[in-house]
Amino acid sequence: MNLLLSIAFVLCWSSGFIGAKLGAGSASAVTVLMWRFLPLAVVLTVVAATVAGASWRGLTVRDVARQAMIGVLSQSGYLLTVYYAIQLGVSSGTTALIDGVQPLVAGALAGPLLRQYVSRRQWLGLCLGVSGVAIVTTADAAARTGVARWAYLIPFLGMCSLVAATFLESRSRTRVAPLVSLTVHCTTSAVVFSALAVSAGAATPPAGLSFWAAISWLVVLPTFGGYGLYWLLLRRSGVTGVNTLMFLMAPVTAVWGALMFGEPFGPQTALGLAVGLTAVVIVRRGDTSPPTAAVRNTDPADGSAPVTRERVRPGPRRTPPS
Repeated sequence: MNLLLSIAFVLCWSSGFIGAKLGAGSASAVTVLMWRFLPLAVVLTVVAATVAGASWRGLTVRDVARQAMIGVLSQSGYLLTVYYAIQLGVSSGTTALIDGVQPLVAGALAGPLLRQYVSRRQWLGLCLGVSGVAIVTTADAAARTGVARWAYLIPFLGMCSLVAATFLESRSRTRVAPLVSLTVHCTTSAVVFSALAVSAGAATPPAGLSFWAAISWLVVLPTFGGYGLYWLLLRRSGVTGVNTLMFLMAPVTAVWGALMFGEPFGPQTALGLAVGLTAVVIVRRGDTSPPTAAVRNTDPADGSAPVTRERVRPGPRRTPPS
């Protein structure tokens, strides 16, 4: 059962990058993101108020503001860069691989910022991971001559935004239920993207069926499917098991993008993905530090079942997929 759930999780999470590519063909990035998050924010607010109303008790304005800032960094900033990069022509597989380096960067920075031990093997893994990204990015740039070179820096900004959100969350001492944090994150993103779309004159959605098909894809598969399976697998397999699955997103997305959109996937791309996966193995095996303190959270489905997550790890807790 866990194997089938893991396969479904990898496919649903990877579908976020494919959905971004689908949406980019029918509307601007801010239009797609606005109409993705507006219905999510409404549904989650109603569910959180009725199903998990008790989870809001004890939260201060500062706690909610911190969650809103985490949402701005981990959703608004991250997704806007992903969608914009894909809109500019960066392949979905390259974008997913750059995103996949984020846990390695977070693990490396955990030493100087959080005073956690980072082994030499982990630093080696980080360097290999960056090398893998460089190989794939170079191959993608060579195959897609119409894409500006600076466009490949945009996903890196999103990755940095995710890393910042990770450390901001790790410093929080307040236990926040997953459904509550997801509601705050999505509501904040709905406000941010709506403001950007209105200011850019791009709030009106296209009438074409392809746009709403892309929105439905993004809401159902990566958000409810990917994020829902994330928490289910987290309860069954733990943080390490789920974070290990995260590193399958780049190769799956690269193959999916090649089959569905004809994106470049040659020997150099395969080599870069192999180097990236090798880096992951090295980092995981090089993690000899003792487990950090765990925090008890409630399951987003019913607000009662306990879920354990580690506060700081080389691979941070992810947000709803792109």
